[in-house]
Amino acid sequence: MNALLSIWTWIEIGLVALVGFFVQLVLAIVTWPFDRKRYVTGRCFRLIGVTAAKLTPYWRFGVHGAVPGGVGPNTVVVSNHESNADPFLISHLPWEMKWLGKASLFKIPVVGWSMWMAGDIPVHRGDRDSATGAMAKCRQWLAKGMPVMIFPEGTRSKTDELLPFKDGAFRLAIEAQADVLPLAVCGTRRALPKHSWRFATSRGLVTVGTPISTKGMTLADVETLKALAREQILSLRASLMPLTRTGPEAAVPPGPVGAA
Repeated sequence: MNALLSIWTWIEIGLVALVGFFVQLVLAIVTWPFDRKRYVTGRCFRLIGVTAAKLTPYWRFGVHGAVPGGVGPNTVVVSNHESNADPFLISHLPWEMKWLGKASLFKIPVVGWSMWMAGDIPVHRGDRDSATGAMAKCRQWLAKGMPVMIFPEGTRSKTDELLPFKDGAFRLAIEAQADVLPLAVCGTRRALPKHSWRFATSRGLVTVGTPISTKGMTLADVETLKALAREQILSLRASLMPLTRTGPEAAVPPGPVGAA
């Protein structure tokens, strides 16, 4: 039964992505001459993800806690990474940012095209030249007043333990003297387990931390900045864990914002 429902869910996500792509394409043609930040096509792509998540029978995704209506234009947003479902969840946040993602995702028909139209940034994992070029593109977006979104673990963790944070996001923030905004996601690991195509019932929540200023920091402070961001993410995630349990013992989140 799970296999059949999972196949149906993939079909639903594919149909939403296909219809959303054509909407995004029309918006791109109309807005690109004056929308240098690709804000419209970017927000359209995030809302495609939100729509797909809301129509997925397995998922109940939402935002927990106070959420700012926007973030500073010179901001590097960082989050822990549990699942391929994380972008669907984080897209519930009400602002646009450009995402750093695996280059292989950009080769997926429809989804990859939508990522490109949204202005997201491809990177080949383990390729130094690709990483250098991707960070340069991130700096360009920051210079245009557009926040960027990076998973500092670099890949999904297979367990509840956070993987070591890579330096890239934090070097970028210090070089651009940008704020670092930690997010935490919780509950998505079950939603779409790593190396599995089958979905599972999941209550996923994302919450927003406190910006960390990098003013006055130098590259010698990368480790300190990583530790500050990691500490916030661990604390934020711990606050979400009791709220994302599924089954009879699950807690009811007290007033989440935009809950599915």
